[in-house]
Amino acid sequence: MCARPTSGSEAVAAAPRPARDAEAAAARAAGWRRGELLWERWQEAAHAALGAGEARRAAALWRRARWLGVAVLPRDDPRRVTGLANAAFADLLAGRSGRAARRYAACAARWRAGLAGWVAAVEPRGRARSSLFHLRLERRHRETYAEVLRRRLMAFGAETGAALEDLAAGRIPAAGFLRRWRGEKPPVFDDRRRFLAAALLLAVPGEARAPGAPRGTEPGRKEV
Repeated sequence: MCARPTSGSEAVAAAPRPARDAEAAAARAAGWRRGELLWERWQEAAHAALGAGEARRAAALWRRARWLGVAVLPRDDPRRVTGLANAAFADLLAGRSGRAARRYAACAARWRAGLAGWVAAVEPRGRARSSLFHLRLERRHRETYAEVLRRRLMAFGAETGAALEDLAAGRIPAAGFLRRWRGEKPPVFDDRRRFLAAALLLAVPGEARAPGAPRGTEPGRKEV
């Protein structure tokens, strides 16, 4: 079993620093805390590990990311809900279906209560354009752009909420979250990226199945 850190500061101290690459530099320049990018990378690494058949490593990463989120993310951040949900997925991998069910129920309730507020709080940011014409067009239609963006984010969030409800009820939700994350992941570090990471890095049994996993630890083979 992965030992629980005794404090949030220990979770941060135990976290390896993100590679000093262009992405990390851009995140810092945009005002992201170091732990935010690390949380995202650990979630992605856990998905990759499970896809490679390394279920134990995936579970350890999901548990570690959960505690990192507790340490560095605001209490009402939707990524904390996803962190707990993916820790519940790690419970499924370990055969702890009872604890997974309780965690999924808590996540579904928190997501249901917070979704509208999270989407409303997303601040669309303009992007550099190649011409003055495009810049003026964006400014002229900023309110319309924000409305369209929030409608789209709400649709993503509603699907995540439905998946959490399914998981809490012991049903296997529709897959496709990880594939969407790879397609929708913004190249910039803003509120939209924060929300999409919460909505689309959710681990679900249908798509995050570990090839060659021992029977009984393979998610989706039994009720949550």
